Amino acid sequence: MPAAPQQTELVTSWKVACDGGVGALGHPRVWLTIPEDTGFVECGYCDKRFEIDREHAHSDH
Repeated sequence: MPAAPQQTELVTSWKVACDGGVGALGHPRVWLTIPEDTGFVECGYCDKRFEIDREHAHSDH
């Protein structure tokens, strides 16, 4: 059986928070910083991928 596709979210901030997104069944909230060289980061708990929208990104990096 193939693995479920990884969830990806396009964001405009270099720092993002992830809590699993399913209420009490999620995971502890973690703050992730997207590295400028790769343009994405993956959550260590749920593997959600956050990709920076470089064209609309805030300069909080």
